[in-house]
Amino acid sequence: MYKKLFIPGPTHVRESILEAQTAPMVGHRSTEYADLQAEVTPKLQKLLYTEQPVFLYTSSGTGVLEGSIRQTVLKRALVPVCGAFSERWFNIAEANGIPADRIDVAWGEGFTPEMLDEALSQGEYDVLTITYNETSTGVMNPLADIAAMVRDKYPDVVILVDAVSAMAGAKIEFDAWDLDVVVSSSQKCFALPPGLTITPVSERALKRAEQVPNRGYYYDFLNMLKYYKRSNTPATPAISLIQALNQQMDDILEEGLENRWARHMEMAEVVRAWARQHWALFPNDAFLSNTVTTIENTRGVSIADLNKELGKRGAMISNGYGSKLKEKTFRIAHMGDLTVDDVKWVLSLIDDILGLAP
Repeated sequence: MYKKLFIPGPTHVRESILEAQTAPMVGHRSTEYADLQAEVTPKLQKLLYTEQPVFLYTSSGTGVLEGSIRQTVLKRALVPVCGAFSERWFNIAEANGIPADRIDVAWGEGFTPEMLDEALSQGEYDVLTITYNETSTGVMNPLADIAAMVRDKYPDVVILVDAVSAMAGAKIEFDAWDLDVVVSSSQKCFALPPGLTITPVSERALKRAEQVPNRGYYYDFLNMLKYYKRSNTPATPAISLIQALNQQMDDILEEGLENRWARHMEMAEVVRAWARQHWALFPNDAFLSNTVTTIENTRGVSIADLNKELGKRGAMISNGYGSKLKEKTFRIAHMGDLTVDDVKWVLSLIDDILGLAP
């Protein structure tokens, strides 16, 4: 049975976007492909408020997280950990033999600029990773404020951002915030099938990569830039996904960026109000995500059973992430092409299944 997905990826994909992938195949070294990449790139730059290169990798976001930290650390990375996915970045650093220190907060909490200022002042760090939207806990860190602090006090620190579940659902002003690398994935707020990563890269990050002797092959920024300049990629790109991305970007820009951010916020506020009425929000109110809400299971219901019943009615939400949060929390994503009416519909289904008063 078809289910509308209210999980934090893969997200619901509209029929017109699925159909856009069925356009005739072209050669990846052809003029037709170069024209396609040249067409979609300025749209992505508008989305990200940037004039910097925006790379398209045929990869999960995790791959580019690994590629970015491998190419930018000469001294040591500081990795703030506030959940499962920010911890993954630390695990990636360790797996690559990259010197890194972690700073932890309790799950459900986020990071303030002051906390990271204190941590950065304690060591010789040249990279800071930030998970903008921690999908496991529903925490959104104050990226703009953190970046402003870093640029003011640590101007040479490269800022790497995991925006996998935020880009295209929350504003990211790449140039104004003076970020260096921001990683997203197609199956989240872009509302595309999985397999594509969208990544703007700054001049600062490119210059840092020039100094790294063993920066890898597939994700090499400098090789990517060489091909980017002629609207291409070093390896075969996911052409069908890029065709769908081009269509989706037309739709996003037609909606209007400010309207898109407002829609995501309105969906978030609807879910938060419902959660406060019937349950409790898991994250600290100071760090609530605009794209996914993590809810504390204060009623002690079986989230797995609830999801089975939702499936019979054509919807799916997400259980808590991992052994730490499974059944103790559940998550409702409100990202991509979902609407306020969609969100109200899935909440009404839960109300009906559990006998909750609307």
